[in-house]
Amino acid sequence: MKENRTYQPTDSELDILQVIWEKGRATVRQVHEALAAAKDIRYTTTLKTMQIMTDKGLLERDTTSRKHIYSPLVSREETQQHFLGKIKKGLFSGSASRLVIGALDNEELSGEELREIHQYLEQFKGRE
Repeated sequence: MKENRTYQPTDSELDILQVIWEKGRATVRQVHEALAAAKDIRYTTTLKTMQIMTDKGLLERDTTSRKHIYSPLVSREETQQHFLGKIKKGLFSGSASRLVIGALDNEELSGEELREIHQYLEQFKGRE
């Protein structure tokens, strides 16, 4: 899988990537139906954006069948890390703790989410 480390997806492209990351692979129709369930968007807009994303190296298009199937060329994890790094550097003066505290202060967390966060933090206790 080729990965494009220089291009930052736009908000619309991130919406499309979210759908394809969840499905693994998808047609334009499948992506459009998922997006249209949440917002008013035209099929031609989804199609054009996915074509542009293919040109930019964010998606790969399989044209061996009548329906073109798109797959991501960037991983969700890599994209998350990229954006978190930019946010940490730009908004939190490079401080990971400020970033985490800022994120947690703005959320109402369920008991399950709190347990998950606590378990994750426990992994770091032995590393001090």
